[in-house]
Amino acid sequence: MSEKITPVLRESATFDRLTIQEIQRAAETGIYDIRGGGTKRKLPHFDDLLLLGASMSRYPLEGYREKCGTDVVLGTRFAKKPIHLKIPVTIAGMSFGALSANAKEALGRGASIAGTSTTTGDGGMTPEERGQSQHLVYQYLPSRYGMNPDDLRKADAIEIVLGQGAKPGGGGMLLGMKVTERVAGMRTLPIGVDQRSACRHPDWTGPDDLAIKIAEIREITDWEKPIYVKIGASRPYYDVKLAVKAGADVIVLDGMQGGTAATQEVFIEHVGIPILAAIPPAVQALQEMGMHREVQLIVSGGIRTGADVAKAMALGADAVAIGTAALIALGDNHPRLDDELKKIGSAAGYYDDWQNGRDPAGITTQDPELSKRLDPVEGGRRLANYLRVLVLEAQTMARACGKSHLHNLDPEDLVALTVEAAAMARVPLAGTGWIPGQQF
Repeated sequence: MSEKITPVLRESATFDRLTIQEIQRAAETGIYDIRGGGTKRKLPHFDDLLLLGASMSRYPLEGYREKCGTDVVLGTRFAKKPIHLKIPVTIAGMSFGALSANAKEALGRGASIAGTSTTTGDGGMTPEERGQSQHLVYQYLPSRYGMNPDDLRKADAIEIVLGQGAKPGGGGMLLGMKVTERVAGMRTLPIGVDQRSACRHPDWTGPDDLAIKIAEIREITDWEKPIYVKIGASRPYYDVKLAVKAGADVIVLDGMQGGTAATQEVFIEHVGIPILAAIPPAVQALQEMGMHREVQLIVSGGIRTGADVAKAMALGADAVAIGTAALIALGDNHPRLDDELKKIGSAAGYYDDWQNGRDPAGITTQDPELSKRLDPVEGGRRLANYLRVLVLEAQTMARACGKSHLHNLDPEDLVALTVEAAAMARVPLAGTGWIPGQQF
């Protein structure tokens, strides 16, 4: 008698279990899914690049005897008071509202210990963050929430936000459970009501209007503060040229791996381009205008390690910004929270429901009891430790390439592991001299 053959179940690559579940969820609720965090799909990223350490044809630097500089000056084009940072890793804009007051204070403390800057995010400036931030960048967004000239003058730089990597072309969200009395007061909103920010600035429609706005802000701040322009990575070559033409001192380029407090899942996964693909055309635009290094380029979106920092700078960035990684350093998704995260339908390492205000780490919440769980002093210490490690790792790699400053890294120090990464980063495929799309 022949044995019965157990059929092998074959999962569809197009309609996998996650896709089926989302279709069923949409059919039951009639609304699209909203979450925080960044894209979860696998994309070409810095892991697809390798640095070429020195051997015979290059001379490495001795780590204990020879220095490798890490400082960066931002805003040298027009500002009377450029920002001089000790390290080229900054903290990206994350709002009070999206984050708790304790989290904002912790970011300020950690960044100041490490010698770098923080950024306000949407919703205005808080005393906690201004009081603990040695260098604070004030974001000027389409919503204008909390915006006033006095806070512009208190800031060390102004960042005009035209787009965000997780949602270029889209506005921000803050669900009602996080719109507390304090948040509502700062944003002039009704308490407990969902807030959706505008996707574009109300008082201009193009680059000419942006130039007028930059001139207006320079007048308000007596030409002292550097003016950043932040763009979500989609058409970086043209966007960078227009931002420079409008008068920007610094360009902030945010790739699609960048996080968000809350937006549509379909937006996070399907709009924008990876930061690896965005840096080379941005650098090309600056070089063609004779502005590379004169207008500084900060890149963000999925920066995790010192290797990412070194590779971004080798591609032509002056500095990087971190957001999601900074929250993880504070304690987001920590294994000690696994039991509590399971109670709200998630688990350590998977939690992305930053929009619902139930974060047991006390970071992405406005609940006063949950917020108390984050000690801003301890959180600041953890962030400072993480920033130190990022910079030490980047220095180690730069020295191995024979470079005495992180800014001396260049594309010649890189090769790619895949054809896709080689084409995007415009560096040779490892073991060849071939850059896809260019003559061999």
